[in-house]
Amino acid sequence: MSDKAISILILDDEPIVTKRLKPALEKKGYVVETFTDSNSALERIKEQRFDIVITDLKMEGVSGMEFLEEVKNQWPDTEVIVITGFATMETAKESFKKGVFDFLAKPFKLGEIIEIVGKAVEHLKEKK
Repeated sequence: MSDKAISILILDDEPIVTKRLKPALEKKGYVVETFTDSNSALERIKEQRFDIVITDLKMEGVSGMEFLEEVKNQWPDTEVIVITGFATMETAKESFKKGVFDFLAKPFKLGEIIEIVGKAVEHLKEKK
């Protein structure tokens, strides 16, 4: 993997989540874009490949699960991390079946998501 900064797209309908995650991840040197509606995020991933996508599952319009599928169809190498307040064994299983890198139940600590993003970055580097 080149020295190019890792790009991350965050999709969550709760603005507090994106407002907390963006500066924390930017501080680590990542380039971060945030979206609170899935249609705008969907348009964005059609224009640009992101190294990592962090998505909530419960979204209005296009659900997080549909968004996850679209990301993986378009960019199979993108690592997707699912965050959800409605974690069940079924949603976790379905997410992993669709190729997510990790699955995190809300509420989570900032350190937990940063650690998972770090692992995803290492995984991306190993694939190169």
